[in-house]
Amino acid sequence: MLALEHIVWTLPTGGDILKGVDLEIPDGKLTVITGPNGGGKTSLAKIISGVEKPASGRIVLDGEDITSLDVTERAKRGVGYAFQQPVRFKGLTIRGLLELAAGEPLSEQALCSLLGKVGLCARDYIDREADASLSGGEIKRVEIATLLARRGLRLAVFDEPEAGIDLWSFSGLIDVFQQLKSETRQSMLIISHQERILQIADYIVVIADGKVRQAGTGKEVLPMLLEGEMSSRCPIFEVKGRDCP
Repeated sequence: MLALEHIVWTLPTGGDILKGVDLEIPDGKLTVITGPNGGGKTSLAKIISGVEKPASGRIVLDGEDITSLDVTERAKRGVGYAFQQPVRFKGLTIRGLLELAAGEPLSEQALCSLLGKVGLCARDYIDREADASLSGGEIKRVEIATLLARRGLRLAVFDEPEAGIDLWSFSGLIDVFQQLKSETRQSMLIISHQERILQIADYIVVIADGKVRQAGTGKEVLPMLLEGEMSSRCPIFEVKGRDCP
């Protein structure tokens, strides 16, 4: 289990973004963190993955304090991070990228299995470069495949996986997350305000103004979000195309 204890994060220019966040991410479950834009969701994902360091507080993974560990050391502990805008690699094939993630050469069968799980035809993608020639949906799926290739992955963090992709690709990603949820015991943490992702969550955490405003099972929290009980001014997430002004 991952536990965050009174996490504070401050912008270099001043101003607290996270203001004493206490949170537990359960093992083997799909947890979705949602909330209004600017509330601290992405900052929290970066803190968990080690991209950013908290100003104060502790991060504990299965009893080990990992607060001081950087993103590389946390990756060695089994924490994987999928960026909101995945990194592209000119000159590196998807085969090479997956083998780097796995830490060893992969057979054609293994490569096909990984890409098949994210809805890509291996024959069309194995030898393509992981560069700007891939669409937003394609590179998102490839990035998820790299997390699947990782050995000993304990927590996969996805920062707004729906950002910048088309509707068809988004529907495919939902299928991928549902498959991972049903077939693996891997813990997943998704930062999102999309209703369809919230609907498949085991747990939902609402972050607003740098604090945890609500946390509970999906069955407990989602109805309150749909009814607008978490905000009197605007919906926290997109419902039927509406956005906060």
